[in-house]
Parts: sequence; C-alpha cells; structure tokens
Amino acid sequence: MQQVKVGKPAPEFAAPAYLNGGFTRVSLAEKRGRWLLVCFYPGDFTFV
Repeated sequence: MQQVKVGKPAPEFAAPAYLNGGFTRVSLAEKRGRWLLVCFYPGDFTFV
C-alpha cells in the first residue's frame, strides 16, 4: 500500500462517487491536469 505524502503527487486510484444525482466511478487519471480536492468521510452512511 502506498503512503500519501504532503507535497508529492497522489497515487492513482478509482472510487465510487455520488455525482450529479447518481452513482458513478471516478478516477484520478480522468482529472489529471486540473485542480482536485478529495474529501473522505469514513463515518458517512454508517450507524453512529
């Protein structure tokens, strides 16, 4: 497993996402060359 480090390029990934009213799969490769903010909420959709 690669570690993410500040100031270094992010490792390639693909993940499910909710976008424009539906679920889709997004990848870092399709966003290459543009600014990108990735937010991760590990507690969403869980019983807390």
